Amino acid sequence: MKYMILIYESEAERATMSQADRQQITADYSGFIAGMQRAGVMLAGAPLEPVSTATTVRLRNNKTLTTDGPFAETKEQLGGYCLLDCTSLDDALNWAARCPSARIGSIEVRPLINIPGM
Repeated sequence: MKYMILIYESEAERATMSQADRQQITADYSGFIAGMQRAGVMLAGAPLEPVSTATTVRLRNNKTLTTDGPFAETKEQLGGYCLLDCTSLDDALNWAARCPSARIGSIEVRPLINIPGM
């Protein structure tokens, strides 16, 4: 089954991290990604640019409306994702718990809907 791991953390908190802490979390991510690749569960993943680069799109009354920034105001922002192919939800949750940002933010795990032909 495929699972999306959505990685949330506070951009403000990350900005206050020391250079050494930022280097450590980058190294931790390298190990985390390598572990998922070795296990054969990682299908895709990428970090995202800061929320200041986001644009939200809505369609209202057949008009496209765009808003700078993310959809909602929150303390934590979506910072990246991993698409995994795991044997079970428990397996996906175990990988999510290993994510370095789980220590400073939160990790959302959601199964993908399997739509044949899509």
